[in-house]
Amino acid sequence: MHALAIFGITGRMGQSVLRAVRETPAFTLSGAIASPLSARLGSDAAGEGPATGVLITADSSLGVKGASVAVDFSLSGSVPAHAEACAAAHVPILVGATGLDAAGRAALEQAARDIPVLIAPNTSVGVSVVVGLVSRAAQGLGPSYDVEIFEAHHHTKRDAPSGTALALGEAVARARGVSLNEVAVFNRSGQSALRIPGSIGFLSLRAGDIVGEHTVTFAAAGERVEITHRATDRITFARGALRAAEWLVGQPAGLYGMRDVLGL
Repeated sequence: MHALAIFGITGRMGQSVLRAVRETPAFTLSGAIASPLSARLGSDAAGEGPATGVLITADSSLGVKGASVAVDFSLSGSVPAHAEACAAAHVPILVGATGLDAAGRAALEQAARDIPVLIAPNTSVGVSVVVGLVSRAAQGLGPSYDVEIFEAHHHTKRDAPSGTALALGEAVARARGVSLNEVAVFNRSGQSALRIPGSIGFLSLRAGDIVGEHTVTFAAAGERVEITHRATDRITFARGALRAAEWLVGQPAGLYGMRDVLGL
């Protein structure tokens, strides 16, 4: 059995991971970490659910003590400190937080010198398979097809485009041998919004309680190919996170992704 620490325990995904822990015998909750500003500090990690006996703390070092592995679904700005705490305690970490900036990425690369670090903007097994399908489609269809990536999430999501949408864009760009930064288009408006050949467009929708939807469209004269993934319950991300966390235990130090977990 693996002892699991959860960063971002009070959030939607933190609670979903806790829900998934209850349904698998492979894990037990050992640590629950939240923001220093959280109103739930000192309370049981389960909130209104069955008590876990684990109290929520803002002390990362205390939260990961005795853990076999940690998962981080907190805000992106907190990730560097969490990665540092895990590296100091020699605890592998899965980072599911999205919207990482260059500093956050650099902090994870630094931690990966000492511990295994898995970066997964989307921990759904289905999404990981879709990324592979998108890569194959981009290779087979070629650069003459226009590519647009649409994503939809709940109205409280902070980052746009989603980390998954960017990962899908990266898959297309790699297959075409170009840098996503050079071809991505995030905003179109006004009279000069004509589509640039070879560009990869991103469209984001934020509304209601949408869990997550992603569609990659390849379009050419006379035909359109669409690859879509829809998540209807966060438990699918939580189960995927636990599958990845279990795989991460025992891996050598380094950076990993969901493709490594699934052998894709």
